[in-house]
Amino acid sequence: MIYVTADLHGERSRLRAKEIRKLKKGDTLIVLGDFGFLWHGTPKEKKALNRLGRKKYQLLFLDGAHENFPLLEEYPMETWNGGQVRRLGKNLLYLMRGQVYEMEGKRIFTLGGGESDEKEMRAQQQKWFPEELPTPQQLETARENLERVQWKVDYVLTHDCSQRMKIFLGTEGQGNVLNQFLTELEEKLQYRKWFFGFYHLDKPIPPRHCAVYRSVLPLE
Repeated sequence: MIYVTADLHGERSRLRAKEIRKLKKGDTLIVLGDFGFLWHGTPKEKKALNRLGRKKYQLLFLDGAHENFPLLEEYPMETWNGGQVRRLGKNLLYLMRGQVYEMEGKRIFTLGGGESDEKEMRAQQQKWFPEELPTPQQLETARENLERVQWKVDYVLTHDCSQRMKIFLGTEGQGNVLNQFLTELEEKLQYRKWFFGFYHLDKPIPPRHCAVYRSVLPLE
């Protein structure tokens, strides 16, 4: 079974929740951005990542607005289930932007990234990186991968959401290039359900969207 949660921000206690402790070998947990266990590259941190990579279930994650992107990009890239990933451990993988994966007979599109609303504070703390938003090249890669599958997937997994969905949630702001691109996807892509994180909100949004934070939800 494939499950999603979001915005761990490096909180180990989240992975001890009863819903996650029930996961077994062969299950997969996907974190919808702001994974947070990779910040300093210290031996202690690498040891903790190694432990996460030895869990009995697969632990996968998208990038969010709060990641150490230069450090993340130091990990080796490989092709996995039809898309590109970076491997941080045996069962610990980063699902890269704009990829389409085949998992348990399902086609899954992923696109991380988001815009921090605390840039100045995080920059002062050396916890803000301009790579938080996708580049034009990454968005073009997303289009190319979706064209390859004729713009048909089963599930969409993102960190942020479309501008239309932001308005629905009452957080529209000015939006950004990512929100605009996700609006383009909503209009063109055929999909069954769309899960996103970012807003620290657990809220189903009928008919096909779901904001995820602390919930641990099966894709189906």
